[in-house]
Amino acid sequence: MAPRRIFAGARARELRLRLRLSISAMARRVGISTSYLSQIENDDRPMTDAVLLAFARAFPDDWAEVTPDNEGMLLAQSMAAAQDPTIGGAPVPEDTLRKAIRRQPQLAERLVATHHAYQRTQQQLRSLDDALGRGGEEVPLPWEEVRDWFHSQGNYLDRLDRAAEAIAAALRPGAPAAAVAQRLADRHGVALGAAEIGRAGQALRRFDPQTRRLTIDASLPPESQGFLMAHQLARLEMADAIESEAEQAGLRSPEARKLLTVGLSNYAAGALLMPYAAFRAAARELRHDIDALRYRFGVSFEQACHRLSTLQRPGAAGIAFFFCRVDMAGNITKRHSATRLQFARYGGACPLWIVHEAVAIPDRILVQLTETPDGVRYVSMAKGIVKPSTSYHRRSRRYAVALGCEVGQADSFVYGDELDLTGASSATPIGISCRICPRADCEQRAFPPAGRSLMVDPDQRSVVAYSFE
Repeated sequence: MAPRRIFAGARARELRLRLRLSISAMARRVGISTSYLSQIENDDRPMTDAVLLAFARAFPDDWAEVTPDNEGMLLAQSMAAAQDPTIGGAPVPEDTLRKAIRRQPQLAERLVATHHAYQRTQQQLRSLDDALGRGGEEVPLPWEEVRDWFHSQGNYLDRLDRAAEAIAAALRPGAPAAAVAQRLADRHGVALGAAEIGRAGQALRRFDPQTRRLTIDASLPPESQGFLMAHQLARLEMADAIESEAEQAGLRSPEARKLLTVGLSNYAAGALLMPYAAFRAAARELRHDIDALRYRFGVSFEQACHRLSTLQRPGAAGIAFFFCRVDMAGNITKRHSATRLQFARYGGACPLWIVHEAVAIPDRILVQLTETPDGVRYVSMAKGIVKPSTSYHRRSRRYAVALGCEVGQADSFVYGDELDLTGASSATPIGISCRICPRADCEQRAFPPAGRSLMVDPDQRSVVAYSFE
């Protein structure tokens, strides 16, 4: 039988626009080229069964809204249901599903509907996890709004990124920080000053618009001082673009909009110090070796990691990374993921993840192969960082940053070189949050998953005092 020619370009485009994804971001999620997706959206090419299945796997909740009005679509959704690794039992072979669809299409549609109901239940549990994590508050706090807005943009802002790249190209040759300082003086009449070292509570950066004086804490390392200067230059030269982005974001409160302008200026500063094309080329050349990148561009370890997570320019995207920063208590204070891995929106991450160990071992890079409940494997790199104080009365800041990619891209990620990427038991099984993690045999479980029935045997005790169905 000849394969069906299914044209669903309008549906694919509608889904992409509704999720506010660029065409390159959606292509990465699905696992096809940007040009192929563009042809699909324009109905220049049909969607094969394999592509339909890829859409169903990449967007299980959203693609499920597409009515299974043909055999190919029903097959894709049936396979997503029958091969979901979060459901126990052996997956159903594709040939068996094809026969079932032809002979009992109503049964296949029922399977799909049941799977969609299961996914909605999981989404409700994630929402419950979010609500519990933030104390049941329904209205997001300003910083949460800003964080979620950046995530919705894929952590890439084309207008600001290109403007920062143009400014970087116009800087005089030499050390980036010195070139930024010179441009501040020449173009904006900004004089630099150093704040007194060791004063608790003093601002790291302070700008006086009247005197045109920029004061920076002299105790900061050179790369931090350079970043703060780049932040100020971005605020001065990209003010209109930053204000326009903040206005179009449609955030609820004035505080959120102000926080967003700060975040946008930080984004522009990173793009200015690490111009897109040059940084992406160097990252590919160095196989995303963070230390090599930071020394080449004169930035900090954290700045280089964060910048790698923003390389999502349409037609010139870098590797899809996840990035986060975790404090000593396990709170995730920065997070973004261009991969299928999604962090808990509130609270901490899985205790089995190497980032927690990294917090306690500063200035040492740890690597780990992990596997999430959906069967996807990731190569993770984590490093503990200490920002020392200048006085006994000021505590040092300690945290860890983590960067990782899906195992399929490990050949371009130097930190995967010494890991066994294919061994059946070589990956550490992690979850997103104990409240929604389905793993029944985890000895690090903090509390049982929501919506599951507990079983307690007074005559038997394992590491965890209960089991669940």
